Amino acid sequence: MNKLLSRTDCLIYGAVSVFAAITIIVASPAWADDDDEIPFEEAQVLLQLNDTDGDLGFHARIDGEPWKRVIIENPDEQIIFDIRLRRALRRQGLTEFAFESAEPTFDELDPDVFFNRFPEGDYEIEGKGFEGVEYESISTLSHLIPAAPDNLSVSGVPAPEDCDGDIPLVSAPIVISWDEVDSHHDELGRAGDVEVDSYEIAVEAETVDYEINVEADVTEVTLAAGAIPSGEEVKYQVLVREAEGNESSAESCFIAP
Repeated sequence: MNKLLSRTDCLIYGAVSVFAAITIIVASPAWADDDDEIPFEEAQVLLQLNDTDGDLGFHARIDGEPWKRVIIENPDEQIIFDIRLRRALRRQGLTEFAFESAEPTFDELDPDVFFNRFPEGDYEIEGKGFEGVEYESISTLSHLIPAAPDNLSVSGVPAPEDCDGDIPLVSAPIVISWDEVDSHHDELGRAGDVEVDSYEIAVEAETVDYEINVEADVTEVTLAAGAIPSGEEVKYQVLVREAEGNESSAESCFIAP
């Protein structure tokens, strides 16, 4: 959850802890035009919408054999991300890595400006490994944004308009439900057919913080009895992941029974 939820087990937080050993650079690498690269195991760029807060972010996820330098080029062949490991971390190498951009609200950054910054097309992700190994993968970024999950409810109680007012106390069992997503967002991005890959439900309270992933045909989850202490305020997010990668989410809250 971009603002309300803190995903402590996400890779980006693990990545932050190593940034003291990473240098951001801008020079185009000499190896970037070689023809002998092998693909990463995973290399993806995507857009994520928080429909509740009204913001968009640019995300990337990279996984594979150890590397010591990675760059990302946009469809205009401009380098937009370039890191090189230093010292002990350079000798060790990285494998899994993920990041997300800052996500100012639409009042601060108009969506059209955001889409112009990150145009549709092929983003080239290249890496330098050990013993002369070079990596290259292509990830196609789309402006097709899935609609955010609608009609959130918990145990039959509709989500409140916002979490700054009265938060509903729900009854057991705690069942989080939402409407199936089957279309593009009607205000952002471009039109097109949406194929849902999965949903992710993130739950945060004072004493718990976890995520549940479900298949595309599932539109509710039941939390285990006693999973959240009675009386705790719970914030939750339902995120839909489109088959090509882009994500949209909606957030709400309740008080555990």
